[in-house]
Amino acid sequence: MFSKWFFTGRYKGYSLQSFQKDLLSGLVVAVIAIPLGMGFAIASGVKPEYGIYTTIIAGIIISLFGGSKYQIGGPTGAFIPILFGIVMTYGYENLLIAGLLAGVMLFLMGVFRLGTLIKYIPRPITIGFTSGIAITIFVGQVANFFGLENIERHEKFHKNVIEIINHFNTVNFYSMLTACICLIIVIITPKFFRKIPGSLIGLLASTIIATIFYPEQVPTIGSTYGEISSNLPEFSIPEITFDKIVNLIGPAFVIAILGAIESLLSAVVADEMTKSKHNSNRELIGQGLANIVTPLFGGIPATGAIARTATNIRNGAMSPISGIIHGMIVLIILIIFGPYASSIPLASMAPILMVVAWNMSERHVFFQLLKTKTEDSIVLVVTFLLTVFMNITVAVEIGLLLAILLFTKRMSDSLVTVKALPDHKSKNGKMRAHIVTDTRDCPQISIINVDGPLFFGTSQIFSQKIINTINEKPRIILFRMGNVPFMDTTGEVSLSSFVHDFMKDGIVIISGLKRQPMNVLKKTGLYEAIGEEHFFEHTGVALDYALTMLNNNKCLDCKHFAFKECNSLSTGVHHSKEKVYSK
Repeated sequence: MFSKWFFTGRYKGYSLQSFQKDLLSGLVVAVIAIPLGMGFAIASGVKPEYGIYTTIIAGIIISLFGGSKYQIGGPTGAFIPILFGIVMTYGYENLLIAGLLAGVMLFLMGVFRLGTLIKYIPRPITIGFTSGIAITIFVGQVANFFGLENIERHEKFHKNVIEIINHFNTVNFYSMLTACICLIIVIITPKFFRKIPGSLIGLLASTIIATIFYPEQVPTIGSTYGEISSNLPEFSIPEITFDKIVNLIGPAFVIAILGAIESLLSAVVADEMTKSKHNSNRELIGQGLANIVTPLFGGIPATGAIARTATNIRNGAMSPISGIIHGMIVLIILIIFGPYASSIPLASMAPILMVVAWNMSERHVFFQLLKTKTEDSIVLVVTFLLTVFMNITVAVEIGLLLAILLFTKRMSDSLVTVKALPDHKSKNGKMRAHIVTDTRDCPQISIINVDGPLFFGTSQIFSQKIINTINEKPRIILFRMGNVPFMDTTGEVSLSSFVHDFMKDGIVIISGLKRQPMNVLKKTGLYEAIGEEHFFEHTGVALDYALTMLNNNKCLDCKHFAFKECNSLSTGVHHSKEKVYSK
C-alpha cells in the first residue's frame, strides 16, 4: 500500500539519462540553496548552519514524500518575519517547537484533504503579505549592506528603521564596497551566463576580494555568529510542555498556513512550467513530515521554494531525485567546506537577500490591484500595512476577516428582487421586468424575480425588498427562483418568515428552484409547509396554475391586462385555450 502511494506516477519511464539530468539540476540548485539557506537563517535571528541543516533535511523529505515531482523545499524568505518574531519573543528552542507543531498541522491538513481549500485564500491577501514580507526583508539587510555598527534588531519594523537612521553615521566603507561588488555581479551574471547562479558567483567573488585586500575590515559570519562546524546536526527532542503548546499554537498555525500557501503556489508554478499536475494533499503531507523531522536536528521551518523549484525545472529535472540530490550535495559541501563559510562577509549576504526580496515583492501585481480601486484594493493595502507594521499573524487574520465582510457586503448588494410580467410582444411570452408599470400590474398575482444568493448576508434585507417590490399585498405571489444559486439556513429563515406571514391570507408559488435551495427547504420543513403542489419547474406552468386560483370577481372591469387571459377575465368570459409562457 505504502509503496504504491510512494511510487505512483513519480518515476514512470525513469532512465539513466533521466538520472543524469536530475544530477545536473540537483547540483545547480544545491549551489544556489547554500547561500540562501544561510542568509534566511541569519535574517530569521538564528545561526547560519541551522539554515543549511534545514536545506538538507527538509529538502530531502519534501522531495521524497511531497506531491510535486519538481518541488525543492527548504528555508524561504516568506518565513523570515514570523520566525524572527518567534525567536525574539520565545527564543530559538521554542522556535523548534513551533516548527514541529506547524509540521503536525500541515500533515493533518493533508490527511484530511484540506489542500484544495488553500486556493480560496483571496489573492489580495497573499499579494499583500508577500509584498509586506519583501519590504521587511529588504530593510532588514540595510544594516549589513552598509556595515552599520551597534545595531540592535527589533521585532517591530518602525523600530528597525529608527535604529538604522540613528546609526547611519557608522557606515563601513569596506562593507559597502563588498556589498556593491556582490550586488553588481548578482545582477549582471544572468544577462551573460543564464545557467550560472549569480548569487554564488557574487558571494564567492566579494568574499575573495574582501579576504585578500582588506581582511579584518568587515564583519563575517564567523566573527558574528561563530565558526560553522562541519559536523552533522545532532538529533535532539525539544522539551515540549502543555504551556508551551498553548503559547506557540498561534505562531505555529501561521507557519503552517504560510507554509501551505507557499508550497502549493510553488507546486502550481511547477505545473505551469512542466504541464504536469501535483497532488496538493500529498504535498501538505510531505511538508508536514519535513517540518516535524527538521526541528529534531535543529532546523528551522521549511516550505516549497518557488525560485529554486523553477531553477530545478529549467536545468532539466525529471523527478524528485533531483531534490534528493540537491540535499545530499549540500550535506557533502557542509562536511567538506563548512568551516570556510565562516569567512563570508555579512555584507556579501545582504545584497543576495535584497534581490530575493525584490523578486518576491510582486510589485507589478500589487500596483495593478491598487489601480482597480475596489474592495480588493482595501484588503491589499490593509494586509500589506499590517504585515509591515504589526506582524503577519495579525495581517492574515484581519485581511481574511475584512475580505469576508467585504465579500458579504458585495453579495448582499447583488440580491435583486423585481416584478416581472409576460411580454406579449415576444414570441413565447418571455418574462420581463421592464414592462411592469402602474397601468400594467396584476393586483392579484405578483411575479417576483429573485436573483442572487439567499444567505446570512442578504437575509436581513430580503423580506424588506419583497415588501417594497410588491407594494400592495396580492392574493398570489410567484417567486421565480431559478437564479438563486445558494441558500443557507439563515436565508431560509428569512424566506420562511415571509412565506408563513403571507400564507395567512395568500398563496405562495415557487418555480425554477435549484437542487441545493430545494434540499434546504425540504430539510427545514418549509417545502412541506408551502405544499408540493406549489412548486414548479417552469414559470409558464406555475402561472397557469396561479391563474386558476384568482378571485374572478376582482378581475371584472380590471384595466391592467397583465396577462393575455385578462381580456376574457375582465368581461367575465372564460376561454379554455391553453396559454404557454416562457421559463
